[in-house]
Amino acid sequence: MLAKLKNIFSGKETADVRTQDPEEQHVATAALLIEAALSDETYCEEEKEMVQSLLQRHYKLSDEEISAVMTEAEAAHKNADQILYFTRTVKDTVEYDDRVHVIEMLWELAYADGEISDYEANLIRRVCGLIYVDDKESGRVRKAVQARLGQSS
Repeated sequence: MLAKLKNIFSGKETADVRTQDPEEQHVATAALLIEAALSDETYCEEEKEMVQSLLQRHYKLSDEEISAVMTEAEAAHKNADQILYFTRTVKDTVEYDDRVHVIEMLWELAYADGEISDYEANLIRRVCGLIYVDDKESGRVRKAVQARLGQSS
């Protein structure tokens, strides 16, 4: 699966929303969540559990599937120079409404510690642009996450 992602990123293979392996979408999403978790340069067990919880809740994956996705995503993230690999996969293979859910997961992860850093906010804005989710939609889901977590702007 990692080889297939590399082929897509190198342009040797094209991604198609209708035929894309859902696991690749999950891995790309997980890698973006890991990037957000690493915004403070640490990736602790609590953050890993939060990423797993977000993926499980959004994609309804079994424990075994979550484990496989996390292993692939951590390896892919470690080997990637930048987030463009992952955002391209999400942009090219995930329907718009689900891309909005990816942004929602990123906001939820960013607000998990009760505050958001400038880097986290900047990362989410960059991801929005790269996966073609408009600012208005991002703002809407950000406010929804804040309300759900009982936080204010």
